[in-house]
Amino acid sequence: MREPCVYIMASKRHGTLYTGVTSNLARRVHEHRNDLIKGFTGRYQCHLLVFYEPYPRMDDAIGREKQLKAGSRQKKIALIEAMNPQWRDLYEDLA
Repeated sequence: MREPCVYIMASKRHGTLYTGVTSNLARRVHEHRNDLIKGFTGRYQCHLLVFYEPYPRMDDAIGREKQLKAGSRQKKIALIEAMNPQWRDLYEDLA
């Protein structure tokens, strides 16, 4: 999946959340899952892709990422549960 996306990674259901943006979701999630880049997701074991939204343009995706990061945890959880009520790891769906 090579298109701009906003995504949320989680450590577990209702666990620690990480919001990011990328132009290659499958590659970026692989990097998070395997701790290939040191940082927040590795430190807090945010290895589950629980939410994503594709966008036609990167600047739209970046704007949405900023909006989500500025929002409350409750709003992020509501987005996740609307798309993925079981908090299933969506990474396998990307193949």
